[in-house]
Amino acid sequence: MRVRRALLSVSDKRGIVDFARGLAEAGVELVSTGGTAAALQAEGLTVRPIGDFTGFPEILDGRVKTLHPRLYAGLLAVRSDPEHLREALEQDVEFVDLVCVNLYPFERTAARRDATEPEIIEDIDIGGPTMLRAAAKNFAYTAVVTSPESYDAVLEELEAEDGRLSLATRKSLAAAAFHLTARYEAAIARWFAEGHDDFPATMVRAYEKVIDLPYGENPHQRAAYYKQVGARRHVLSHVHQHHGKELSYNNVLDLDAARALAGEFTEPACVIVKHNNPCGCAVGAGVEEAYGRAFATDPLSAFGGIVALNRPVDRATAQRLYEQFVEVLIAPAYEEGALEVLCQKPNLRLLEDAERRWRSGREPAMRAVEGGMLVQDRDIGVEGRTEMEVVTAREPTDEEWAQLLFAWRVCKHVKSNAIVLARDSATAGIGAGQMSRVDAVRLAIDKSRLESLRGAALASDAFFPFSDGPELAFGAGVTAVIQPGGSKRDPEVVDAADRAGVTMVFTNRRHFRH
Repeated sequence: MRVRRALLSVSDKRGIVDFARGLAEAGVELVSTGGTAAALQAEGLTVRPIGDFTGFPEILDGRVKTLHPRLYAGLLAVRSDPEHLREALEQDVEFVDLVCVNLYPFERTAARRDATEPEIIEDIDIGGPTMLRAAAKNFAYTAVVTSPESYDAVLEELEAEDGRLSLATRKSLAAAAFHLTARYEAAIARWFAEGHDDFPATMVRAYEKVIDLPYGENPHQRAAYYKQVGARRHVLSHVHQHHGKELSYNNVLDLDAARALAGEFTEPACVIVKHNNPCGCAVGAGVEEAYGRAFATDPLSAFGGIVALNRPVDRATAQRLYEQFVEVLIAPAYEEGALEVLCQKPNLRLLEDAERRWRSGREPAMRAVEGGMLVQDRDIGVEGRTEMEVVTAREPTDEEWAQLLFAWRVCKHVKSNAIVLARDSATAGIGAGQMSRVDAVRLAIDKSRLESLRGAALASDAFFPFSDGPELAFGAGVTAVIQPGGSKRDPEVVDAADRAGVTMVFTNRRHFRH
């Protein structure tokens, strides 16, 4: 297909002058709209205004400028159909061979905190998507260009092929156009849906590839990471990799879990995640202490884990990390000398987390199942001490309260059935993903490396259906328990705690994580 006439109408004007100049040098007539036409004319290019092409002026502050039958007949005519050609001739329709359009920056405007509703509405493009869809539908006779990144390749093919674009190129460009319009409409639908509390009848989301991954959960599976269009933040947003191998599928999953738990703490904290479960978590006076205490929870499981810190890494902490096998380290910064130490390990993935935006609790949690998606409210925050109920005769001491609240924060991020033992604001044993709660208690006790669990606190993500689990913990030295409550056998469990002199707190809310 030879390109003789092109319509250019872009919001993102990067490279548009050079692209238009290249088209003009190839003998292509340029038709353009509003600001695009002004930008091209200012650079000395000859441009035919859209009003001259359609015979209808731009009106309503530019809301109507390309929405005209003469343009769409020129875009949509099947030029091998004699009847189409006859009707086009009768109506004095001029064919358009190439459309270069990108859209009003709706996503950017909607993401601005200070954007007003009228501003956001005004950046809903109407003519742009309509032109893109028309040209893309008729790719057999029309080329559609949506991105400045495509300009050079299109010009090179026109030059190499005597002003022609191949069918394969036009079809590829059409696919890109439909991807763009689908993403655009998804962002608009999402913005409208966010104004309502209920789940919409149709949930529309678009995803944009961020990186290809070397493989999936297993080497024989292909994988890539996509971010959700319009999401305020995502697992790799504002994350810079300083060093190491490329991230894997499992790295990204574990990184998400590690960052979520680390975000629960304002004091210096360290989280170590393995197979999407924390195997160590602690707070400390500084990040080195927090790391040391988190690692001490379960050094065997921490081997090859993901380490997340919520404070900059100093040289001393870097030296301790260097002594262990760590797959990924993420921290908000690296102080002088820290990277020098850590970069001695060639495969260690060193990530700097510059994301400072808060997580949005409005975005639902979604999980894919075969042929569908499960959607729920995100489980954000944890209950405070004032929302909890002491159900035993003995009240927790202030120190026990501190350990209970720490364990409860960690427990929320452990796969259920989940049991977390804690002492001195560090995990002492974690039982994760067990089919029975008593086995989770047994595992947490067995995993503990403390000489004695005397004075430790225990957190359970859901109620105890029987007293056997708590009694195992009492026998190991646990003196304080936090759990949601809600079992019909709660009185038996509380009675067992009272007999052992253990204090027990009900949160009245569970935190399953399947």
